[in-house]
Amino acid sequence: MARLRPREVPRFTKAEILEMDKILHEQGEKCFNPDFCGKLARKFSRAEGRAGKPAIQWKLVQDWFEKRKKACATPPISLPVAPKELVAPVDTSVLNNGLPNSTVLPQGDKLLDLSDLEFEAKSSKDGAWYDVAFFLTHRILKSGEPEALVRFVGFGAEEDEWVNVKRSIRERSIPLEPSECECVKVGDIVLCYQESTDQAIYFDARVESIERRLHDIRGCRCLFMVRYVHDNNEETVRLRRLCRRPSY
Repeated sequence: MARLRPREVPRFTKAEILEMDKILHEQGEKCFNPDFCGKLARKFSRAEGRAGKPAIQWKLVQDWFEKRKKACATPPISLPVAPKELVAPVDTSVLNNGLPNSTVLPQGDKLLDLSDLEFEAKSSKDGAWYDVAFFLTHRILKSGEPEALVRFVGFGAEEDEWVNVKRSIRERSIPLEPSECECVKVGDIVLCYQESTDQAIYFDARVESIERRLHDIRGCRCLFMVRYVHDNNEETVRLRRLCRRPSY
C-alpha cells in the first residue's frame, strides 16, 4: 500500500512552515508576488540545514501560500472533542440499537473553545505527525472511542483522515531554540524531523544520548542520538531537527 502523503525532497521544515504562516498573516497578498517568494525561497535554501540538498524553488513557496490561504478561507466545523478526552456524553442505548459501526454526534454541543490551541495528528498510514489545519467533524464508534476527521496543514480534502482522538491528537510540538538546548535530557520523547531519499516527515523519538558542545555564532552545535519509536532505528541529529512537547 502506498504511503498516504509521500513527500518529495525538498520540502519545508516545521520551523519554515511556522514562519510562512506568520508571514502570510502579516504580509497578506504580498506573499504571492514571485519576487517575494523568490527571496524567501533563497533564504530557506541557504539555511545551514539544507547544505548539499536540492534548493527550494520560488514556485513551491508561492504554491504553499496559495494552498494555505485557500484552506484558511474554509471555515472549520466546530469540534466538541478535545485531545484530553473532553468528550460529550453519549447515549449508549442509541449506539447499541442496530446502528452502523459509528455515529456522528450533534455538532452544536461545544464543550471547549479550541481557538487558541494548535494541534498535530498522527496518520495511521505512515505513523508520522502532521499539523492539523481544521477539525472537520467527529464521531463516536460503537466501541466508545472518539474519532475526529482532520485536514492537515498544506494538504487538500483528498488527504483528510479519521484519527483517534485519545491516541493520535495532541497539542502541536514546538521547534526547539538554541537557548533551549539544556532542556533536552536523555530519555525525553521529542518529535524528530526524519529525512530520506523520498520523504521528510516527523516521528516521535527518544533521546538516547547527548554530546554537549560549545555553541557558536551558528547556534547549538550539540549532537543528539535519538531512537525512533516507530521502528527503533537510531540517528544522530542536530537540535534544529527536534521539536519539544508543550509540557516541557
